[in-house]
This record gives sequence, C-alpha cells and structure tokens, in this order.
Amino acid sequence: MLEPKPPVVRYQRERPGELIHIDVKKLGRIQAVGHRITGDPRDRKRGAGWEYVHVCIDDASRLAYSEVLLDERQDSAVSFLDRALVWFAGHGVTVQRVMTDNGSAYRSHRWRAGCRTAGLRHLRTKPYTPRTNGKAERFIQTSLREWAYARAYTSSQMRQDALADWLDHYNTVRPHTALANRPPVLRLSQQPFLGSAKAAVPSSRPGADDDRGGGPGQGSPKATGTAGAQPPCGGPSLRSRSLPAGIHA
Repeated sequence: MLEPKPPVVRYQRERPGELIHIDVKKLGRIQAVGHRITGDPRDRKRGAGWEYVHVCIDDASRLAYSEVLLDERQDSAVSFLDRALVWFAGHGVTVQRVMTDNGSAYRSHRWRAGCRTAGLRHLRTKPYTPRTNGKAERFIQTSLREWAYARAYTSSQMRQDALADWLDHYNTVRPHTALANRPPVLRLSQQPFLGSAKAAVPSSRPGADDDRGGGPGQGSPKATGTAGAQPPCGGPSLRSRSLPAGIHA
C-alpha cells in the first residue's frame, strides 16, 4: 500500500536576499523548428546536443536571473552564482542564503568555497524531494512555457537572444499570483512583504545546512569564478533599473 504524500509546506521569506533558489534545466539545442512546436514526431532532431539554463530566483520578491550556459559543471555553477550575486546587488539585494538540490556541482569543494567567499549559507534540499526547492522548479516551468517553447525558434541562438527580453517582462511587467498579481520588481521596496512569515523556514528545513560558517551575508559580491569562464547567453536587463558594471544583457 502506497503511503500518502506528505502535505506541501508553503513558506515565504520576509525580505529580499534572505534566500535565493538556484537550479538548472537541460534543453536540447535547436537546429530547426522541432516536434514540440510542429506536433509532428518526424520533426524530432537528434544529435544536436544540449545546453543548460541556470536559474536563480529570490524567495521573497520572486526577482529572477537566468543564463544559458554550455554545461552544468561546478565551474559553470560557481561562475553563474557570482554573476547572479552581482546582478542582485545591483538591484539593492544582499543575498544571505542559497538553496540548491544535491547535484554534483553543488556538492563540490569549489561550490562550498564559492559560498564561503561570498558569505553565503548553503542549504540543500532533501534528496529525491525536488518540491523543497519548489520556487525554482515552478520558475523553470514558467520559463519553458513562456520562453523556451513559446515560439518556433529556428536556432539555439535565436532562443538565447529572446531570454533577456522575456526575463525583463517577467521581472517588471508580468503579474505574479503569489505577489498579489504584481510583478517582482514592485515588491523590492515593500516592507514587510504581505503573507510572509519571518523565519518561517528553520535553517535545517527544507534544506540541509551545508556551510555553517557563513556570516549574515556578503557585503559585496566577490569573484569566485575562474578567469576564462564561459560567458552567459541572455541575462535579464530590468530596464527600469541600471545593471551593475560588467554585466550585459
């Protein structure tokens, strides 16, 4: 007899930066319009390879940052974290904690060192329980529905080029049901956040604390990525606010 699924525990941090969620989604590279758009299985393209969408979303405000990278290895994951921290800092958000799944990149010494250098506390989800990182999972589904599979892209580059505009729309225009139908950028200046509960998630749940030596948060993002890390393909611009130096949409 199957045991019933445990009830979903919903939570929301009180302030931007208290917790960000990071995840990765693998996408097939595009050589031509494929079967997901045409509905014809004969249009399935094989052997084109993969690319990886790294996503980061703030728990309190739902402000989101994404990049398309060549892989999901530790160097790419840490470099993405660096750029995400710079981007959030450019919008007045100081990140204190980061939640990920148990992928090999997030269990690596390099990731642990990157979090320590940035002053981040790393939380990991319970194994085989992706719902504990549900905000990232839902943002990925929204990204697939409204960006990745929303148009008949003829190349991967065309899809990458569309990411920045879609993210700008998501952050500044698109209403979010969890935010009283307001876009994320409008929640940055609202204190306290409606429907939030301070310290609603103990440090040991829903993730396991991976770095207990972290302080209350980084003062300014520090570069933990290696020189020559692969550049991002498509990041949000948030045209209503300026981007930090060195980041290009």
